[in-house]
Amino acid sequence: MSARVVCFGELLLRLSAPGREKLLQRPQLEVCVGGAEANVGVSLARFGHHVAMVSTVADNALGEAVAGELRRHGLDTAGVRKVPGRMGLYFLAPGAAQRPAEVLYDRAGSAFALAAADAYDWPGLLAGADWLHLSGVTPALGANTAAAALAAARAARAAGVKVSFDGNFRPSLWQAWNGDAPTILRGLMGQADVLFADHRDMGVVLGGQYPQAEALERVRAAAADAFAAFPHLRWMACTLRTPRNVDHHALAGVLVGRDGAVALAPALEVGPIVDRIGGGDAFAAGVLHGLIRGWAPERTIRFGLAAGCLKHAIPGDFSLASEAEVEALMGEGRFDVKR
Repeated sequence: MSARVVCFGELLLRLSAPGREKLLQRPQLEVCVGGAEANVGVSLARFGHHVAMVSTVADNALGEAVAGELRRHGLDTAGVRKVPGRMGLYFLAPGAAQRPAEVLYDRAGSAFALAAADAYDWPGLLAGADWLHLSGVTPALGANTAAAALAAARAARAAGVKVSFDGNFRPSLWQAWNGDAPTILRGLMGQADVLFADHRDMGVVLGGQYPQAEALERVRAAAADAFAAFPHLRWMACTLRTPRNVDHHALAGVLVGRDGAVALAPALEVGPIVDRIGGGDAFAAGVLHGLIRGWAPERTIRFGLAAGCLKHAIPGDFSLASEAEVEALMGEGRFDVKR
């Protein structure tokens, strides 16, 4: 079973320091295409779904290159608008050992951020869609994008299109325009069928306090608050990350249903980490894939976790893992040489 999925969000150019260097330690940067929603879309396309991207890019060589990269990975870019302006950028200094990675955003005034909230024909863009995927990065960019994201979510719900939403709270982006993150995110989460969030997100959005000693109990308490606040919500999922150092993490997965049932994916050791950017998006895509396929919650969360872990071994924002590669990590002999 495959689905038609529409992803809405900003398409970015990522400029990274080479190797494990700090930014401009040498006057050299490596470039790739990224963006939270596009990351999910590329993974879902690799899993066999029809994915359409909706966005606004600069009408220049950079915007064309970004759209072309999405097409190379099988995404439909007919809904990507091209207007005069600039592309959003972000700069990455990869971490090493005890030095954490650093991200610098250069997204203010991008073509996407300046696009009017009513620039998108949502009834047309969502025609024939089964799912709409959004994230909290989009409303964090400004009033226009916040209104556009909410309009998309409302149009999807009115059309019977399921909505998945990843909290992706980015304090620095919200602070740049003094955006009311709790109110705006609460409105978007209220439209969601599936929510990718944890107790920290619920603390921001609902003001909940989660003092439980165990991480799983904090997630369960936060999920209970989310289901009480958001009547459309059916599933909430998140990862539980335990960093050993920058290069080695332990990663587990949790999927909570509205009925209170909890499915767990036991922790996997991840490392040495090649690139963790996009790991959460790969996890979200894996969980959505399982829900679309109608898998049992236990299989769904194990697939999502394996997809997220595999992304840590793939350079760039996009995960290029296939369904078979993810399932291989869930099975035996996953470290054998493939001949």
